[in-house]
Amino acid sequence: MTSPNQFPQRHRPPWWPENEPWPPTRPAWRAHRSPFSRRFGCLFGFFNFVGTAVFLFAFIYALNYFGVTHFVFDSFSWLLIPAGVAFALFTVAAMGFAAVRMRRMSVPLDEMLSASEKVAEGDYSVRVEEKGWPETRSLVRGFNAMVEKLQVSDRQRRAMLADVTHELRTPLTVIQGNVEGMLDGLYPADERQLKSILEETQLLSRLVDDLRTLALAESGTLLVKREPTELADLIRETVTGFGSRAEAASVKLEISLTETPPVEVDPVRVREVLQNLIANALRYSPAGGMIRVRYDGVSISVEDDGPGIPPADLPHVFERFYKSSDSGGMGLGLAIAKVLVEAHGGTIHAENRIEGGTRISFTLSS
Repeated sequence: MTSPNQFPQRHRPPWWPENEPWPPTRPAWRAHRSPFSRRFGCLFGFFNFVGTAVFLFAFIYALNYFGVTHFVFDSFSWLLIPAGVAFALFTVAAMGFAAVRMRRMSVPLDEMLSASEKVAEGDYSVRVEEKGWPETRSLVRGFNAMVEKLQVSDRQRRAMLADVTHELRTPLTVIQGNVEGMLDGLYPADERQLKSILEETQLLSRLVDDLRTLALAESGTLLVKREPTELADLIRETVTGFGSRAEAASVKLEISLTETPPVEVDPVRVREVLQNLIANALRYSPAGGMIRVRYDGVSISVEDDGPGIPPADLPHVFERFYKSSDSGGMGLGLAIAKVLVEAHGGTIHAENRIEGGTRISFTLSS
């Protein structure tokens, strides 16, 4: 059941920052505060009071005029002129104050309405100046933050389309060139050529699988098939599968495991997370370096001896399609790892080691 201090449990919007939890929490001291409503309530009550007083005065005066009642105003006659003047001045001042306050609220709302129309047309560069009541400024601030996230998302989408086009074109060109060469008799249809085509098709298959995983996570339909799994054995098998690649890169693999009872996880998805992290570590590890895979019974970590992650890139490494200046690929590996870990109810984070290199750790909820 949702706490009264929380927002409703809805699907995480695509523009929400990757490194912030969803749903967001609201401080308890703000849970039941509504200053905006109180101000309008006080203003409404004041004008009701004024209107009622004027109506009663006019009604009694009309009854006296037609002889229905005989209320005597003589004893209060000395108060009528100063009270009337004071009341008139107060009413004018109150109405002027209300007009100013309403204008302070309506102007930024009009600007935000105009800006929303531009956003609907695809212009994500528009921003609204924060002014007006505190509640109005908060609304405008939230609107600007949303538009900024939409702008970033649109930029990433355009970059992703360019990257996908590039990544698909390369293997397709190789496959097409090899097949045409074999048909024209330029290349023999031997094992070497067929193996080259097979490797390119496997690359295409991995790319399509990565995009499909992200699409399922985005739509909330990513399935996790939990079953009792020996995590230590799964980690050991996954690391062993990278033995030949690590040897070719002159990188050592070190494993430190704690034997634990079986846990309820999806072994295929956990293996995919480990494969992404180890492959990423291999990409950045120098010759003669070492990759350490550790499991202490709670968290799993992968460490490398590479150059580390630039501080400016560190908060964004798990964002979809985010790539640093020296990274290859499409920037999907760590984003997919984050999606799969969170599908298990776990967390994942990256940090630079004091000794040098990067450490990426994640936990799983069984």
